[in-house]
Amino acid sequence: MHDADRLRKFLFEHLPVRGELVHLDQAWRQVLDNGEYPPAIRVLLGEALAASVLLASTLKFDGLLTLQLAGDGPMHLLVAQCSSDQEVRGLAKWRGEVGDAGLETLAGSGRLTIGVDTGKGGERYQGIVPITGNSLAESLETYFRQSVQVPTRLWLESGRQAASGMLLQRLPEAYGDEAELAWEHVQALADTLSGDELAGLQDEAILRRLFSEDDLRLFDSIPVAFRCSCSQGRVETTLKMLGRDELDQLIAEQGRVDVRCEFCNRLYRFDPVDTASLFVEMPTGPGYDTLH
Repeated sequence: MHDADRLRKFLFEHLPVRGELVHLDQAWRQVLDNGEYPPAIRVLLGEALAASVLLASTLKFDGLLTLQLAGDGPMHLLVAQCSSDQEVRGLAKWRGEVGDAGLETLAGSGRLTIGVDTGKGGERYQGIVPITGNSLAESLETYFRQSVQVPTRLWLESGRQAASGMLLQRLPEAYGDEAELAWEHVQALADTLSGDELAGLQDEAILRRLFSEDDLRLFDSIPVAFRCSCSQGRVETTLKMLGRDELDQLIAEQGRVDVRCEFCNRLYRFDPVDTASLFVEMPTGPGYDTLH
């Protein structure tokens, strides 16, 4: 059985290549608990969630990485997010019938966006490439080649109970014929990995199976968990952006305003008093007492 809800980094001792393995179990099933997806979209969402962890762990940042697919096909939106603390969430939206289709058919003509947000006042980075090939791994490899310019390969596998992934990346400072030969050597071995092996074997067994003749340094595994970043405060901010008139109309029609998080299915309910208080400026300063 593989390492459940863990990320493991490794490094080739004598080759300019690094790698990562991730297995999502309970974290992936918690995402599925919040929505019922057609099989083809479920597979793609699991792959995207595993990929988001692999991508986030290649960066040194404090914040949130978002992987987004947007297109004009039946699946018009897919979002997978991973924080710098290895906390994940994700969702997908579709319309009409979805058969047993690959990425090109599901997403249609669209784009893949990788965004990194380091929080309030921090830097934001966004890379955009067209959706290419018939797999998410192919599109992500194109992203690394065009936007990051670091040779990178991914292998992804997703089922009902677990989602797994492996990433290999040539070290950015490695150039020349020897580095290229080493990169080709590692890729050729990794391409023999089957989806069942990636999903079912422990990390050490996978690496021993693929790279038995290469010296590897394995780092301690890191836990990965599902966590949604929605909150009462964030929902209140969103409602205030709608404006008082629109909220008053909703209250008049429905008696309350219900907001359900699409990532975790949590319900936030606002009655007339709650919505009115969103637009009340609380006085502060001398002469006013605050009750705690």
